[in-house]
This record gives sequence, structure tokens and C-alpha cells, in this order.
Amino acid sequence: MVAILVTDTSSVQKINTLLSEFAEIILGRQGIPLRDKGIHVISLVVEGNTDRIGALTGKIGRLSGVEVKSILTTFKEEERHDRDTAQKI
Repeated sequence: MVAILVTDTSSVQKINTLLSEFAEIILGRQGIPLRDKGIHVISLVVEGNTDRIGALTGKIGRLSGVEVKSILTTFKEEERHDRDTAQKI
């Protein structure tokens, strides 16, 4: 998961460009404008290795008026597949 908090809307175009560049790791995206507070929140569900996710968050985090946080898990699809297979036996 990646949370992006935007307080400077002049960075929005750059954020969108970066999100397009990293589209292969983005599974879902939700934007919530909190206009009365002057902030915009973008939440992303991502799937990829830590290098690729770190590259995305690092580039976004360097933009003016933008904060970014990521939450990573150690879940691996093959672990779930092995568990599901074991339950069927």
C-alpha cells in the first residue's frame, strides 16, 4: 500500500506521470480530494519488489508539497498457493 498526501497541486501532473511510468506495479488507485482542507489523498495498492516500489515512492517523495508513505508485507503468492494446495489434499 502507498499513501500519497498532496498539499501543492502544482505537483499533480508530475505525480500522474510517475504513476503512469510505474503502472505495471499499480493494482488499484483511489483519489480523495479534501478541498476544504486543501489536501488531496491518493491511495495505491501495489504489487512488486521493494526496489521497484521504493523507486516509485522515492521519486514521488521528492516532489514539492507531497508526502508519501508505504506499507509493505512479506506475503508471497507461492506461499498462499502451497497452503491452498495443502488444504485440498
